[in-house]
Amino acid sequence: MQLDIRLPMGLLFLLLGVILVVYGFISDPAIYVTHSLGQNVNLHWGLVFAAFGTAMLWLTRRARKRAATAAAATPDSPTKSQRSPGKPRGI
Repeated sequence: MQLDIRLPMGLLFLLLGVILVVYGFISDPAIYVTHSLGQNVNLHWGLVFAAFGTAMLWLTRRARKRAATAAAATPDSPTKSQRSPGKPRGI
């Protein structure tokens, strides 16, 4: 099994994005008027983070499916123990 950094990255960004989106929806709109030129930055960046996290999770899932398909399509090569012991190789 290979380590795929996209899985923890995707989970982290998705979780942070969902937290920011929820906070953007439930927070008082008056704070955005005074601090961020009227833009709900928590909502906007939460959506960006959630979209990036979702993309990372999708790429992870796609890579796992491709690896499983490639492994199923490739015939297994014989290991050293399965080769006939009497034949010298490369002579």
